[in-house]
Amino acid sequence: MDFLPEKIDEYAVAHSQAEPELLKQLHRETWQKVLAPRMLSGHLQGRTLSMLSKLINPKYILEIGTYTGYSALCLAEGMKADGELHTIDINEELLDLQRKYFNKSDYGANIIQHTGNAMDIIPQLKKNFDLVFIDADKRNYPAYLELILPKLNSGSVIISDNVLWSGKVVEPVNEDDLDTKALLQYNKMLNEDERLESVLLPIRDGLTITRVK
Repeated sequence: MDFLPEKIDEYAVAHSQAEPELLKQLHRETWQKVLAPRMLSGHLQGRTLSMLSKLINPKYILEIGTYTGYSALCLAEGMKADGELHTIDINEELLDLQRKYFNKSDYGANIIQHTGNAMDIIPQLKKNFDLVFIDADKRNYPAYLELILPKLNSGSVIISDNVLWSGKVVEPVNEDDLDTKALLQYNKMLNEDERLESVLLPIRDGLTITRVK
C-alpha cells in the first residue's frame, strides 16, 4: 500500500540527498538475489535514518532486524567514530551478504552482527543505547520495547518501522492476525507511556520516532 501519490513520492526522493553508491549496489544485489526485497529500507527511508542518526550522533546503536544490512549502513553514517552498532537478525543465510557490504563501508569494524532470536540476545547486551531501530517480526514489537527500555538513557531515540502495516492498523482486524494486533498494542504503548514522546510519520509503511524523556 502506498501512503503518498506516486508523483509526490518521486518528488520527495528527487529532492532528498542522493543514495550513496554503496547502498545502490546493495539495493541492486538484494533485489537480484534475496527473497522479499521489499523489506529493504530503500532510498527515502534510508536517507531519513541517516539524517536522524547524524542529528543524534549516537555512540551505541541497536538494530533489531538486519535483513541485508541497508538500514544498518544508513544508521552508521551518524555514529561516533568510536561507536558500535549492534544488529540482530535470525536469518544466518544473510550474514555473508551483510558483512560483504559492511566491510566495503567505512564502518565495518564498528558493526557487530548477532544471529539468533532477539528476545534472547538483547538481555545479553551489556550496554545502554543512544539509538534503537526496530524492524523485525511485528508480533514481538511490544516485547522488544519492554526489553530495550531499561537499556535507554534520557534523550535516547527509538525508530520503529512498519507501524502502519499497509493500512491494516485502521481496518477491522481478523481474529488470527497476530501481527496487526501486536502493532496496534505497540503503537498504543508508545503513545501512552509517560516516559516517552512519539511522532508517527507516514513514510513508506509508517515510521515512528520516539524519544525517551
